[in-house]
Amino acid sequence: MKIEDNIETFNSLVKRRGFIWGPSPEIYGGLAGFYSYGPAGMALKNNILNLFRQELRYFGFGEVECPTIMPEIVWIASGHLDRFIDPVIKCDKCSTLYRADRFLQEQLPDQLIDGLSFKEMENLIQQNNLSCPKCDTPLNKIEEYNLMLKTQVGNDVTAYLRPETATTTYLLFNRLDQDARRQYPIKIYQFGKAYRNEISPRQGVLRVRAFDQFELQLFISKQQEMEFEDYEEIKKNTLPLLDWKNQEKNFYKPEIISLEDAINKNILKKPAFAYCLYISYYLTIILGIPEELIRFRQHSLNERAHYADDAWDLEINTRQFGWVEICGVHDRTDYDLKRHAEFSKQNFEVNMNPETEFKEIPQVLEIAFGIDRIIYTLLETTFYVEEGRINLRLSPALAPNTVAVFPLVKNKENIRNLALKIHRNLLENRINSFFDAAGSIGKRYRRQDEIGTTYCITIDYESLKDNSVTIRFRDSMEQERVNINDLVDMLRKKFRNSK
Repeated sequence: MKIEDNIETFNSLVKRRGFIWGPSPEIYGGLAGFYSYGPAGMALKNNILNLFRQELRYFGFGEVECPTIMPEIVWIASGHLDRFIDPVIKCDKCSTLYRADRFLQEQLPDQLIDGLSFKEMENLIQQNNLSCPKCDTPLNKIEEYNLMLKTQVGNDVTAYLRPETATTTYLLFNRLDQDARRQYPIKIYQFGKAYRNEISPRQGVLRVRAFDQFELQLFISKQQEMEFEDYEEIKKNTLPLLDWKNQEKNFYKPEIISLEDAINKNILKKPAFAYCLYISYYLTIILGIPEELIRFRQHSLNERAHYADDAWDLEINTRQFGWVEICGVHDRTDYDLKRHAEFSKQNFEVNMNPETEFKEIPQVLEIAFGIDRIIYTLLETTFYVEEGRINLRLSPALAPNTVAVFPLVKNKENIRNLALKIHRNLLENRINSFFDAAGSIGKRYRRQDEIGTTYCITIDYESLKDNSVTIRFRDSMEQERVNINDLVDMLRKKFRNSK
């Protein structure tokens, strides 16, 4: 099957099987940049979050939850009202808005656009005589467009919906410091909604106006950044790193290099930051995304934020959209806490080394995942069409249904009752089971393959005689006869082996 056909089939599957619907509300024509998750999509999202939370407890992270709306002073202090802007071009004739950097990247694919100033982008537009794709009118001046969504709280309080979760986490610093009894580094994360008034949302859930973030923060001293204990355990691990110097040479293949070598070669500066890259890579790998589709791309000096000491994007190579960023790892220095200390009149200086009296404002290292982007890339990279059969190769821990139970014939009460008994027993043992008695066995298999169900169990006439069932494995389509009494233990063993 051609790739184009594959993509069309994939896009249809995502909507048809209840993963992602929209733009929403569909019955009113939809509002660009807003999407809904169906039952399969929500099950997948929750399974990803459960897995992340389980793993992060092992790594010593705690979770917080903060309001999604904050007063204006917060965003003045954070710099969002001044700096959270996109460069836009407005057509003088048809009034269509384009985000300048993306427009230029599409029109001039061989040109490096990231990090260019407004003036430099304007020069490129003029030099290449670029015009509006809709009405062919020449384009001119680039303007600022703030992405913040403004609202009013009560009668007279101006507030904004948060454009990311990180800032609301920083506002808790004094509480976190007290709660952790000043034991550093403090490892914390937050999951929740963020909002950005995107100019022209597109590419489905890859660029939307309301989205889910999963952001990790390390509050850490400058000394700990360089002498980080956790780094010693993972420094031999290799990661696919593409540094900004190679990008400037038009070399885009990442180097598979150990974190220790990356530090020694000055590709990475700080062991604690290298540890953050490892955490983001580990959380991506355990989802089941193939290693060969993953890379870290370093921001150039012009591309990274003014306060950042280093910044890398974890990207997935997709068939439909090329390299897609699902996570950003940023060395934010002490910028955020300094700004909020200044505007709130709070003192964020702490003694992070009990052996000295030296006080400092902690550095912040950040790992920022976009959950919607994870869901898209995970679905696309596990999607296969094999001899007319759609197969979604999700791991058992993530699939919306782990097991599906089928009575061979639905109108035979004794077979149906046994199938329901097995289904309920699986649920009682906290194995995610789905019961389906509609249609032929072949069609039921296909329906479960499409949403990634790992195991299908069929109860037939022989089951009534020998107390056994047929279990069919999704990827190999092999079948095995199993005693009903052994079913739960066998499935649990397979779950453990699949991790």
